[in-house]
Amino acid sequence: MVQKPLITLLSDFGFKDPYVAEMKAVILSICPDAYIIDISHEIEKFNIRMGAFVLAQAATYFPEGTIHVAVVDPGVGTTRRPIIIETERSIYVGPDNGLLILAAQNEGIKHVYEISNRKYMLKRISRTFHGRDIFSPAAAYLAMGIEPSKFGQEIWDPVKPSFSSPEVLEGEVRGEVIHIDGFGNIITNISEKTLKAAGISEGRNLHVQLGDKRMVLKLCSSYDEVQRMTPLSIIGGTGFLEISVNRGNASKILNVKIGTPVTLTQSPMEF
Repeated sequence: MVQKPLITLLSDFGFKDPYVAEMKAVILSICPDAYIIDISHEIEKFNIRMGAFVLAQAATYFPEGTIHVAVVDPGVGTTRRPIIIETERSIYVGPDNGLLILAAQNEGIKHVYEISNRKYMLKRISRTFHGRDIFSPAAAYLAMGIEPSKFGQEIWDPVKPSFSSPEVLEGEVRGEVIHIDGFGNIITNISEKTLKAAGISEGRNLHVQLGDKRMVLKLCSSYDEVQRMTPLSIIGGTGFLEISVNRGNASKILNVKIGTPVTLTQSPMEF
């Protein structure tokens, strides 16, 4: 049995308007055999960090060869480039604003191409809806077997935002809040791998500066290692460090937003 080409969609469009349906219509008009899965269309408007995080988390579990289309694009119509990123296991299509990089880096980036070949776009390109007019056709043609290199020149300088690479300095790790989930858990861009590289291990206390707040939190292996309504830190199911409150909403209690800077150290500190 021949497997149908798999295309995922992620955006901040929501479902009130016809935008998602238009993207699917374009894809299916070009590649009727495409199988389309929605990752999410409820990304907070213009929130590239949130979109990048959700895409990276979901993409890990899709089969090799999946084509991921992501559109959180506040710079649509400007000089920002439309791009295709080819990785060791997937292909990503979207704006060159950092949205695709977190997921692509996780898989190992092979090539990045600017989408410039008008042959693989809709005839009429709007100023405000490249998701329909550029990214959806590109995904459909990729699903038809067109090589990524046919879409335009290879580039070597895709946008890599700060949230894609936390800093490991002597004695500390610096990152930021990249997502807040439905339980209010504060998810940072500091991965378990980064913590290990900094010599930070479970069971120890972390000195945490979260924006203007300073606290000491145990790095737990489960939420119930601390009393109810007590803050903690934990490597969650995302593989990233989370700051949580056992049976509570950490983001509301600590009044933290996406983008808030985070600094960690396992060494004694005077606050």
